[in-house]
Amino acid sequence: LTPREIAQKVKRFFFYYSINRHKMTTITPAYHAETYAPDDNRFDLRPFLYNANWTWQFRIVDEMIDRIEQREDSK
Repeated sequence: LTPREIAQKVKRFFFYYSINRHKMTTITPAYHAETYAPDDNRFDLRPFLYNANWTWQFRIVDEMIDRIEQREDSK
């Protein structure tokens, strides 16, 4: 894979992760019926609402790809 293709895959992953992250915070009603649960979500402090544009991060990735391609072109 070229660096540009890898960057596209990374950006696509984070886009879909950000639009679906809120779904990971839902808990089924049967889960609440338990009195004891070893892995409840009380201590999961990750944000669950993301801006799906990732403007700053994607701009940095694009700049890095441009630098890599310039370096490869100069060889």
